[in-house]
Amino acid sequence: MRTAAETQVRRPSAVRALTTLLAVTAAATVVVELLNWWYAPEQEFGLAVRTGWAMLRSLGFLVLIGHVHRGRTVARPFGLILAVTTVFAVGRLVVPRQGVPPLPGLLGFALLAALCVAVVWLLYRSDAVAGHLVRHRKGLVVSGGTISWREVAPKRPPVTGWLLTSRVAAFTYSPLMLVPALVATGAILDGRLAAVPAVLFWIAAGIGVSYLVLLCTAFLMRGKRWARSLLVAITLGVLAVDLPLCWWLLGVDGLVRDGGPMLAAAALTLYGLWRAGRVEGPGVPG
Repeated sequence: MRTAAETQVRRPSAVRALTTLLAVTAAATVVVELLNWWYAPEQEFGLAVRTGWAMLRSLGFLVLIGHVHRGRTVARPFGLILAVTTVFAVGRLVVPRQGVPPLPGLLGFALLAALCVAVVWLLYRSDAVAGHLVRHRKGLVVSGGTISWREVAPKRPPVTGWLLTSRVAAFTYSPLMLVPALVATGAILDGRLAAVPAVLFWIAAGIGVSYLVLLCTAFLMRGKRWARSLLVAITLGVLAVDLPLCWWLLGVDGLVRDGGPMLAAAALTLYGLWRAGRVEGPGVPG
């Protein structure tokens, strides 16, 4: 028989179910990617890069388990972005360049998509999960002459969940640019030396975007309205650079496979900013 104290610290069943679901999703991501690689008619360099990136998302689900275990507020937007981009990352590998997708790959993708939908549903529709994900990060706190490691409330003004979602979505811009840029290096290896400057620019732009987003979202979390306009400008600039390069260096196939996930991340960023503006109203300073 459990004591009263044990009952109080025991996590809700919905939280335990979410943790198990995330572990299953991480394993399913690896299995589906291996299936896609096994059944791929051509196991070329580009497929290897995209497969490796997609499989790294299994580590993202493990990180998300840690956030859920600690009850971190960032788990919800992080889980949403991870689920959406995982579906796109895996979906772009299921469809071959020619012919129809193999049945095992389609079944695996359908299973993974269902798992991701279930993850998002639990994160945003379960009251028990919402009540659990209320904690902030821990840090060193000096109080009364003693130093302790405990939860630190952010000094910035409270922000909506949609702003956090926009922030996390914007952080995906850099890897979503770097992956197709690495795939495009295959064109250089095939003798298209004219593509060297474009590929180098693409890689530099992908790295530069990460710093721009980091700086912009730091002010965004502090309620600065100009930071929202800057993030919109960054998003449009990313699309203006990434989509044409995908089309030129990777063709229509690359535009669909690599431009699609970028469009999804950009749309989620802009939608989050719009929803946050509606929630906060016109009287927000900044």
